[in-house]
Amino acid sequence: MTRNALHSRLLAFALCAVTSLGFFPLPSHANDVEVASKELTTLFRAARKVLSDNQDLINDASKGDKGLSADKVIELTKSNFKQAAGKDLDLTDDGSPTAKAKLAMLDAVKSVMNDAQSLINEQGKGFKGFLPAVFAGRVAKLFSDAMAGKMSIKLTAPKAYLRNRANKPDTWESNIIETMFKSAGYEKGKAYSERADVKGKAAFRYILPEYYGPSCLACHGDPKGAKDITGGTKEGGKLDELGGAISLVIYD
Repeated sequence: MTRNALHSRLLAFALCAVTSLGFFPLPSHANDVEVASKELTTLFRAARKVLSDNQDLINDASKGDKGLSADKVIELTKSNFKQAAGKDLDLTDDGSPTAKAKLAMLDAVKSVMNDAQSLINEQGKGFKGFLPAVFAGRVAKLFSDAMAGKMSIKLTAPKAYLRNRANKPDTWESNIIETMFKSAGYEKGKAYSERADVKGKAAFRYILPEYYGPSCLACHGDPKGAKDITGGTKEGGKLDELGGAISLVIYD
């Protein structure tokens, strides 16, 4: 992959973002869908964190097999989820939308990791371009495709920090990011949700803000305008500044 091609695929936020499951109904109670949204976005972040935590290993040219099989990444994802949620990931398949979605998310993680094994384990090659945002973008697409138009998830970002146009915020996302998440009085890390139509379809929308951590600034910090390791241009972002968001849609 060329640097330009890689650059086009990256989000402004690089922390550290199957089979169709058929039709199923939206959870009947508002609290149910809120809980489901929190679990799914937590699971998504937990998987991405595995890639973030292992970037040095992935880019170690001296090693061949990195030990990051799909099964290992799933194991670490579950551990990260437990740490973040304070409970084990419940994968009981009770036929509910939430159960189906969690299984679809893990299936997407497994598929992306299986496809990436030859790249990850290529000895003699340093920077692989398999960044957390690249991984998360692929997982998001597979998950959204698998949910057959009933759920979708994506990484997005403030327009000033957007690198991958495929993750451009829609009008609703941009409004929440600009008028709420960027507000000095908004509670840091608090998700926002409401019922809102998406392209004429009734849906429950849930968006979770994310902030630049120390590892993000290697690509997105100072000096603004300098080239980062991917060939992209640094945005001059600051530690703890709003850098992106996870946006989940659950359709009626």
